[in-house]
Amino acid sequence: MRYIFLIQLFLLISLNLKAQGYILLPMDEKQANHMKAYGITYKVLELKSEAWWLLNYRGGSFAFTYSDVFKKECITRGVSFEVLPEAKFQKILTEIANPEVNMEAMKLEVAPKVAVYSPKINERGEDIQPWDDAVTLVLSYAEIPYDIIYDTEVLQMKLLDYDWLHLHHEDFTGQYGRFYSSYNNTQWYRDYVKSMENLATLNGFAKVSQLKLAVAKKIQEFVAGGGFMFAMCSATDSYDIALAAEGIDICDFMFDGDPADPNAQQKLDFSKTFAFKDFQLVRDPYQYEFSDIDASPVTQPMRMVRDDQDYFTLFEFSAKWDPVPTMLTQCHTRTVKGFMGQSTAFRKKFIKSHVLVLGENKAENEARYIHGTFQKGFFSYYGGHDPEDYRHFVQDPPTDLNLHPTSPGYRLILNNILFPAAKKKQRKT
Repeated sequence: MRYIFLIQLFLLISLNLKAQGYILLPMDEKQANHMKAYGITYKVLELKSEAWWLLNYRGGSFAFTYSDVFKKECITRGVSFEVLPEAKFQKILTEIANPEVNMEAMKLEVAPKVAVYSPKINERGEDIQPWDDAVTLVLSYAEIPYDIIYDTEVLQMKLLDYDWLHLHHEDFTGQYGRFYSSYNNTQWYRDYVKSMENLATLNGFAKVSQLKLAVAKKIQEFVAGGGFMFAMCSATDSYDIALAAEGIDICDFMFDGDPADPNAQQKLDFSKTFAFKDFQLVRDPYQYEFSDIDASPVTQPMRMVRDDQDYFTLFEFSAKWDPVPTMLTQCHTRTVKGFMGQSTAFRKKFIKSHVLVLGENKAENEARYIHGTFQKGFFSYYGGHDPEDYRHFVQDPPTDLNLHPTSPGYRLILNNILFPAAKKKQRKT
C-alpha cells in the first residue's frame, strides 16, 4: 500500500508541475528588480534545474519550470514574475523560433563558479584599496555567490576551479594605479604599496611589476583554456599594457626604484594583447593615465562630453546567428547613461579588428563596452567605475543598489556573469 501511495503522490506532483507550467521573469519595463532577477535565475541553476534565456523577448526574459520554491524566492526578493501554462510557454518558444524575428531561446544549464580578483585586507583588518567595486556590489545585491582570490591564488593555479573571473580595478603594470602625484602622502597609498611589495617578495619577485605580469599571464592561460574574463576601469587597459610590455621596464623610479626604459614604447609587442594595439604609453609618472587607449582629457584634450549628455548606445546583433554578443547586450533600453573611471572609454583606433564593440558613444568615436575571444575563451572590457555614480572618487561611499534595482548599466555586468551558463554547443562568435 505504501508503494502505491508513493507512486500516486509522485504522479500528483508531476501533474501539478505540468499544470503550473513555467515561471517567466519579464526583463522589460514591467520588471521591478532586474538585478535580483539574475540572482533568481542563478539560484535555479544552482539547484540543478534548467532555465531559458529568451534573447530579445521582453528585454531578455528568463523562464524556468514552475516550483513553489522558485515562486517564493521571487516574492521574497521582490522580483516580478508571471506563471505560464505549458501551452503558453510553448507558444512563446514557437514565436521566438520564427526566422523572421530577431529572438533566440538559449538553454542555461550550469551555475558558473565565479571568482573576483581583488586585494585582501591588510594587517589591520582593513580593505587595502579605498574604493568599492561595481561587480562585487551587484553580485552581493543579486545574491550570486563568489570567491575572492588574488595574486598568490592565481599563481597557484586556483583559477582552474572557476568558470568566470572579474578583474577588480587593478593596475597590472605595477605603477600603483598612477596615484603617486595625488596620494603618495596618504596612509592608504603607503599601505597599498607596502602590501604589494610584500606580496611580490612572498611570491619570489623583485618588483611588483614582475609579479603583476606573471599574474596577467596566468589569467591569459585561464582564458585560453576556455575561461571567461570580465574587466572594468583600469583593469582593462592596464592588463593589455602589461602583456605588451613583457620584459620591458615601463615603471619610473618612484614605482620600482629605478628609471623606466627610455625606449619602452618602441619595444612594445602588441601581438600579445587581448584587445588593443598601437597605443602610446603616457610617460609622465605624475599623470593619472597609463596610455592613450583611454579617451580622457589627458590623452584627448578636445574631448568635451557634458555629464547630462554622456550616454552610449548598445549595438543590436542577430540573436540567432550571434547569440554571444546578443546575450551580453540584453537590456530594457538600448541607450545607457555613461559613467567615468580611471579608464572610462576606449579610443576606437586602438581596438583590434577582431574585437566586437558592444556599446559606443558614436559622437566621440569611442567604445565603452567591448568583447572578444582568445583561443578557447572569452573576455569583455567595460569602461568606467560605477554605472550609478558618474564620478566615483577615492574614499566615496559605495553605491546603494536598493536605490537602483533597474539599472541598465549594472545589467550589462550581470549579462556577463550568466553567459557561461549557456550551452557551449550553442555558442557562436
